[in-house]
Amino acid sequence: MDKIYNGKKTAKLGTKKRPAVVNVQTEKRMKEVVLKFEENDWKYTIELEPDKPEDIADLEILLNPPITKIAEKKVRRNEPCPCGSGKKYKKCCGK
Repeated sequence: MDKIYNGKKTAKLGTKKRPAVVNVQTEKRMKEVVLKFEENDWKYTIELEPDKPEDIADLEILLNPPITKIAEKKVRRNEPCPCGSGKKYKKCCGK
């Protein structure tokens, strides 16, 4: 069985230890992608391969980082009910 967490911290994408890897098909596209990396001072590796499909997934991750979700506060059983009845949650909606 494979372990999901091995205890080792991975380097942040776009740094010297973990550069972004991008494949493009044309010189023109290569210049556009290099410009984006240079603007944001990210480390990168670009491969020019006309016969393979373009792969800029790492660049898209850097441009649109995932947003952390914040969990809503749970109502505890002895707190007032959020419905506004004035009763405790366990006596009202927490049956």
